[in-house]
Amino acid sequence: MKIPSPALIAAIAAGILSLASLAAAAQDKPAPKDEPDTVILSDTLHYDDVNKTSTFTGNVILTRGTMTLRGDKLVTREDAQGNQFGTATAEKGRVVTIRQENPEKFETIIATGLQADYAGSSGDITLTGQATVTRQICGQAFDNVRGARIIYHEKSGTYEAFGGQNSAAAGGRVRSLAQPQSRIDQAIARCKAKKAGRS
Repeated sequence: MKIPSPALIAAIAAGILSLASLAAAAQDKPAPKDEPDTVILSDTLHYDDVNKTSTFTGNVILTRGTMTLRGDKLVTREDAQGNQFGTATAEKGRVVTIRQENPEKFETIIATGLQADYAGSSGDITLTGQATVTRQICGQAFDNVRGARIIYHEKSGTYEAFGGQNSAAAGGRVRSLAQPQSRIDQAIARCKAKKAGRS
């Protein structure tokens, strides 16, 4: 079985990386002009100017461009060197969900876990606990990775998946499923034909 390419994990990286921009936004630092606005809805917000942290709690919904993150709590901070960090968590029985749309490719990447972390110092993105990453084409699931922890190393463009007691795969293992590219191409062609028929 072919192992999904790092592109599957990389596709969600842009979405998760936006967690890093929250600390800068909370400190009124202007974002680069080519970056979309970040909108966060939550029941409460606590900003600590001394420690440079922002804590959003209660039905947190972060939207940035075509990416949406949902969780129960989101904490962002910046260290003395300017490195930015973000942690999204879920309450018991729930998961953090990151959904990244790519309309040009008719593609949706959905990542879930009990926790999602971004570390600006290393560029690593980590999904922990019941971690999954799924690529959908026209709403149909194609590629999928499941494990206890999935780490995407942004700087090298590589990723790792680990099994363990809290794995989303049976038996605490890592499970990877990839469809042949020909099937993906056929699904994209069907989507294009359907879209052309509506226009």
